[in-house]
Amino acid sequence: MPLPSLGTLIVTGGSRGIGAAVAVLAGRRGWRVAVNYAHDLTPALTVVDTIREAGGMAEAIQGDMAREADIQNLFRTAEAILGPLGGLVNNAGITGGFARVDAVGADALAQVLAVNVAGPILCAREAVRRMSTRHGGKGGAIVNISSLAARTGGAGEWVHYAATKGAIDTFTIGLAREVAAEKIRVNAVAPGLIDTDLHAANGAPDRPKRMASSIPMKRAGTASEVAEGVVWLLSPAASYTTGTILEIGGGR
Repeated sequence: MPLPSLGTLIVTGGSRGIGAAVAVLAGRRGWRVAVNYAHDLTPALTVVDTIREAGGMAEAIQGDMAREADIQNLFRTAEAILGPLGGLVNNAGITGGFARVDAVGADALAQVLAVNVAGPILCAREAVRRMSTRHGGKGGAIVNISSLAARTGGAGEWVHYAATKGAIDTFTIGLAREVAAEKIRVNAVAPGLIDTDLHAANGAPDRPKRMASSIPMKRAGTASEVAEGVVWLLSPAASYTTGTILEIGGGR
C-alpha cells in the first residue's frame, strides 16, 4: 500500500552513509525522496529500491553539489518527477582528507569549501525560492548536516573540514531567523563519531573503533541513529523548532 505523502524531500549526498539512512527513513515516513548522488549511480539505486519496496516514492538524481548548474537541475528535476518541494536535507559533504592546517593545499581547501559551504547555501536558496510564503510557497523544512567537529575543532585531523561545519552552524541560525515568518524551519544535526564508510574513504577504516573509548557512551553511533534526529526535525512533531543545532554524539 502506498504511504501517505508529506511532500518531496531532496537529500543531497543521499546514496551512502548518513544520507542514505535519512533517505530510507524519510521514505518510510511518507516523504517522496529525491536521492541525490554525485558520481556512482549504483548505491543511489539501491536506496531508491529500498524506499520503493517499503511502499514509498523515490528517484535517483545525479548532481555535483559544488556546481550551481547541477544544483538548479536537481531541484527542477525533483519537482518535475516527484512534485512540489516540502523539505531539504543538506547532507552532501567531503572532508578534504586528514591533514594538519600546515599541510592543506589550496585546491583541496577550495573544493571542501565549495561542497560543504557554498553547496548547502545554494541548495537552501533554491529551497527557499520554492517553499517560502514570500515566493508563493506553502512552507517546509531544511535540515543541514553539521558535525561536532564544529565545536571540537578537529585539531590534528581536519581543522579545515571543522571550519566548514562551523560555517554551516552559523548559516543555520541566520537562515532560520530570516525565513521563520515564511513558514520555513531551518535546523541542523551535528553528528559525532559515526560508523560509516567516510573513515575508510579517508584511509582510516579503524577510526570508529579506535576512538570509541573517548566517547562517554563508549561506542560510535550509527547512521540510522542520526537519521532519526534528521527526520524528526523535518516532521510536524518539530513544528516549534527552528535555528537549533541538534548534537547526536554519544555525549562527546
